[in-house]
Amino acid sequence: MRGGGLWQLSQILTRRLSQPQPLRRKPFAAAAEAQLKKTALYDFHVEQGAKMVPFAGWSMPIQYKDSITDSTLNCRQNAGLFDVSHMCGLSLTGHDCVPFLERLVIADVAGLRDGTGTLTVFTNERGGAIDDSVITKVKDDHIYLVVNAGCRDKDLAHIGAHLGAFKAKGGHVDWHIHDERSLLALQGPLAAPVLQLLTKEDLSKMYFGEFQMLDINGTRCFLTRTGYTGEDGFEISVPSEHAVDLAKAILEKSEGKVRLTGLGARDSLRLEAGLCLYGNDMEQHVTPVEAGLTWAIGKRRRAEGGFLGADVILKQLEEGPPVRRVGLFSSGPPPRSHSEIVSSTGENVGEVTSGGFSPCLKKNIAMGYVKSGFHKPGTEAKIVIRGKSYDAVVTKMPFVPTKYYRPS
Repeated sequence: MRGGGLWQLSQILTRRLSQPQPLRRKPFAAAAEAQLKKTALYDFHVEQGAKMVPFAGWSMPIQYKDSITDSTLNCRQNAGLFDVSHMCGLSLTGHDCVPFLERLVIADVAGLRDGTGTLTVFTNERGGAIDDSVITKVKDDHIYLVVNAGCRDKDLAHIGAHLGAFKAKGGHVDWHIHDERSLLALQGPLAAPVLQLLTKEDLSKMYFGEFQMLDINGTRCFLTRTGYTGEDGFEISVPSEHAVDLAKAILEKSEGKVRLTGLGARDSLRLEAGLCLYGNDMEQHVTPVEAGLTWAIGKRRRAEGGFLGADVILKQLEEGPPVRRVGLFSSGPPPRSHSEIVSSTGENVGEVTSGGFSPCLKKNIAMGYVKSGFHKPGTEAKIVIRGKSYDAVVTKMPFVPTKYYRPS
């Protein structure tokens, strides 16, 4: 869900694994690298030994000194600190911001309590996913949301076009893109204990999906208890001039247990958690129902509609979708995006959208879309990789149990 550009990332990971020695940089590659945007932590990443790669127009760390497997396991056992400042945070303000946003997303925004949020999907007129986003209703006249880096331009164009039309009819909504802020994600069992050392607020009272504005390490931050790993954790929006200091403070307070973690482990963590990555597991021709995100469509929205593509989506809710996103265990080489999925009788029934080797489970896992009827857990299938078929079985997701912090 959160990032964009999985094909690009998969190619980078493949090259890293198959060529342990650094590739020689050609002049045109250096020129292209110079055009990449850099987060406020770029120099800090380089100082810490990060391998920087192009990702969604940014120069981002794919890994540090640890292997991707070790980084993944450390996040599950202790915690990982991710720079996700390439993602786009923005605020909608004004007393009409809730009804405006509900025209564009499937969530029951009005039904959210102040200071709470949810995953949602921006849809098009055909019911397809323009992007997914975590939105937070700070209060009735302020919505904070974060959209994917690879979708930033189209998302802002989409929101801006509808905003202009809405305001022309007398609607009261303004927006602000938070380019002055950076975004850090602290994920894992030690996320809350370590962050608690840097704030006076009681984080034990803050549950998964909740949002606060509070001081962390002496700086006013936006804090959301959420993440993209399946672990307990937080996303911290901090003024960019304080981002490096905050990252250093988190690492120092953890006494070495929290480690800087890159895109490689972020991808394996989100796949183990069964979370979509826009650009592969969700695209503009895929509806939220097909993507297994029916739960994100608010009850009131199912009854009333009122969002783009509602007729298509509500019909799928009633009749069932033609395809469904599923999880798969497989034998043979790790499956990759676009690998064909066939039934036990040899019928083409779908394709893999994300796949790889799970560091935690020590087996191959994948997500993909199959025709309805072939989606039930336990259904046997084959995955075709480089012309050869390998045994696979449909399984429930998440692959690794989630550990979101909720009221007991």
